[in-house]
Amino acid sequence: MKRWIPFLKTPPHVAVIRLQGTIATGGRGLSDRGLADVIDKAFRSKPAAVALEISSPGGSPVQSSLIAARIRRLADEKDIPVVAFVEDVAASGGYWLATAADEIFVDRGSIVGSIGVISAGFGLTGTLEKVGAERRVYTAGKSKSMLDPFQAEKPADVKRLKGLLDDMHDYFKDQVTSRRGSKLADQDLFTGEIWVGAKSIDVGLADKIGHLVPVMKDRFGDKVTFRRFGKKKPFFGRLGVQIVDDAVAGIEERAAYARFGL
Repeated sequence: MKRWIPFLKTPPHVAVIRLQGTIATGGRGLSDRGLADVIDKAFRSKPAAVALEISSPGGSPVQSSLIAARIRRLADEKDIPVVAFVEDVAASGGYWLATAADEIFVDRGSIVGSIGVISAGFGLTGTLEKVGAERRVYTAGKSKSMLDPFQAEKPADVKRLKGLLDDMHDYFKDQVTSRRGSKLADQDLFTGEIWVGAKSIDVGLADKIGHLVPVMKDRFGDKVTFRRFGKKKPFFGRLGVQIVDDAVAGIEERAAYARFGL
């Protein structure tokens, strides 16, 4: 009732968007399509600020870019400050998401960084022959079949892949330098290395140690309220119909976090 009485001032609220998990197209991971409505609603709620709760080991660079760009675009359009709060990890694409914020807070134990690009796979040369199978691949275009795991590596394919990784790495570096600017330490921060807590502040990848509620109360007063915005799980998923898919995705996500000892 109070909100409808014009002469009574309502306390400010902070819109909280949780960004947890790996970043990927579709599935249960974080994606621009999956988060578009969540992010839009958060900014439409007319908050005093938007807070990003981040715990992500990374994933798709394109989805990381799209999500961060959407947050930044709405923040600029509506002139709303964005503050990131890193929990366990903001690494690789997870740190890309953090750069969408105007300020980045971390916990003393938060893992931050891993500004690099990786491509991993397996070499299964000779495997098919051992089981009596024959691989048949036909292409139009000499580069259409690249790094086939059932064939020996070709130097030209490896060189081409490294070129692609370098291009993506340059894109990542541009994002970090454009958002963090003069805050960055005078050292190479783009080797894929990670930093913990206060050390991530020392090198300029984060700003302060702090947690969501006390920081926002200190900024907007003790009466500030919090409105949370997040993806809703599909109805049939909640009933357990997607148990197998979720189990596989869970294993992949677990492996991604395990790279950082989590």
